[in-house]
Amino acid sequence: MAPLLSSTLARLAVLVQAVLLVGLIVLPTLPAQAAMDYAKQSLIGADFHGADLRDTTFNLTNLRGADFEGADLRNASLFGAKLQEANLRGADLRGATLDSAVLEDTDLRDAVLADAFAFNTKFRQVRADGADFSNVSLRADALRDLCASVSGVNPTTGLATRDTLGCP
Repeated sequence: MAPLLSSTLARLAVLVQAVLLVGLIVLPTLPAQAAMDYAKQSLIGADFHGADLRDTTFNLTNLRGADFEGADLRNASLFGAKLQEANLRGADLRGATLDSAVLEDTDLRDAVLADAFAFNTKFRQVRADGADFSNVSLRADALRDLCASVSGVNPTTGLATRDTLGCP
């Protein structure tokens, strides 16, 4: 009886291994990094330097002094985010939502904001030389303030900042 039990257990073990192996092969492959949700958090001084943050949510998040230099924020949502003193230099913000965000003393140099939604965004003392604002609708006061201080050409798109803003 013992050899029969041993043989049955061995067959069962092989069957279990086969089922597990098939399950691993058939399961869909998950992306390396799924979009994160950091909404309504306090991430003061957080380091996202060079991070892949596509489609990530930062709605109503305190990001004062956060480092997003060179980060990929395409289609990210930063609705109502507090980005005072944040470093977004060279960040890719194409298609991002920045509506109602507060950018004060924020570094946007060489960033790409093409097609971003930023109509009610507050831009105060923002450094935006070399930024690309193509197809970004801005309030008249934000446009006036940005046009008063920007210059340069975006190194990624090759477009002049003043031209992308439609400055006189």
